[in-house]
Amino acid sequence: MKKIILLFCILHSLINSAQQDPRIFDIINKISSKRIEKDITTLANFGTRNTFSDTISTTRGIGAARKWIKSEFESISKECKNCLNVFYQKDFVTTNDGERVPKDTWIVNVIAIQKGTKYPNRYVIMSGDIDSRNSDTMDFTTDAPGANDNASGMAGTIEAARVLSKYKFESSIVYIGLSGEEQGLFGGKGFATYAKNKEWEIIGVLNNDMIGNIEGVDGIIDNRAFRIFSEPTPANETEKERNMRRFYGGEVDGVSRQLARYIEKTTKTYMPEMNPMLVYRLDRFGRGGHHRPFNDLGFAGVRIMEAHENYNRQHQNIRTENNIKYGDVLEGVNFEYAKKLTSVNAITLASLAWAPPAPKNVLIGGIVQPNVKLKWDKIENETILGYKIYWRLTTAPQWENSRFVGNVDTFELEGIVIDNYFFGVASVSRNGHESPVVFPNDIIRETFRKR
Repeated sequence: MKKIILLFCILHSLINSAQQDPRIFDIINKISSKRIEKDITTLANFGTRNTFSDTISTTRGIGAARKWIKSEFESISKECKNCLNVFYQKDFVTTNDGERVPKDTWIVNVIAIQKGTKYPNRYVIMSGDIDSRNSDTMDFTTDAPGANDNASGMAGTIEAARVLSKYKFESSIVYIGLSGEEQGLFGGKGFATYAKNKEWEIIGVLNNDMIGNIEGVDGIIDNRAFRIFSEPTPANETEKERNMRRFYGGEVDGVSRQLARYIEKTTKTYMPEMNPMLVYRLDRFGRGGHHRPFNDLGFAGVRIMEAHENYNRQHQNIRTENNIKYGDVLEGVNFEYAKKLTSVNAITLASLAWAPPAPKNVLIGGIVQPNVKLKWDKIENETILGYKIYWRLTTAPQWENSRFVGNVDTFELEGIVIDNYFFGVASVSRNGHESPVVFPNDIIRETFRKR
């Protein structure tokens, strides 16, 4: 019995000291800036990747780009003994679908799925955009190299596939090249609907849109900071859920916000030299990205991107005016920075795919009591070590405190008053990886004894 107690104490200590998985450091070390540079260069050299550009040529236009991306995924799959299922997913759009659609066309996404060993229907997704544009989004013939927007995100997705395909994961990982972003997020809409129709359980979507620029139009040069955009609550929540929030809180605790906090925590644990910025809004002011269609259907999704944008290099025809160079060309991309943000994505994908499923039906109680009570449905999984309770002051943007409570389904935190804090619960595996934190979705309507 003493040995069992001692073992539990050691495990408890490891969990509470942010146990690190050495495989995560291996993943970071394997990400290559040279390969990312080569891929960005290849994509930029297709001239334009406008959604409505040439689909027949093998050297120019979006057709050539998506064929090349598919061939890269297929080569990666061949090296890992066909571990990736690579295919096109497409939807047809017409001029009736939006003012940025000059002609009817197919929106074609390139998909590569790495199936999980234990939970093949649980998916974590990394995406980049295939398409590019110049000053006039309706102009699909003039050059629009789109080196940073968004060859950088697409190259990062391909590089993550190269590295992570060498590992086995309990949950599935999807690497996607999405089309039609500049014309109305059509690729994301199509694939989000595809995933919903397939009844996928999506853990999170990491949308990478511009991960290669370090020199902002504001004059700041920064190769360590990056932004994580996340919406506060699901767009498709019910009226009942909105009404409950008035009394129980949770205005900034939706699934996408928890995913953003997870990325920030994972980065700080394994890449402390980086400075993640949690931006508490769906996207940049009044703008949108390809995570939004997933958010619209209730899936957790965030946008990962550079901290300081350079608008002279976005959506611009290549030219020089008043000694200012315009255009999204290769010279504006910092490949080492793109490597860092690719690493952030890769270690988040790995951590989520190695983590156990999150607890279900998390309930909370403790109204007019000195202690707070939490209850949840345990996950039947031999790899689960137990559960961790998180809490923070209601004014705090991130989780401040945590306690590993063992492999139980109820716990009472003594001396913690429910009125002053927000709470959540995460599952913890024996390898130290955690699920995203789950915010309580209802109150405890019965009493239970302290464990």
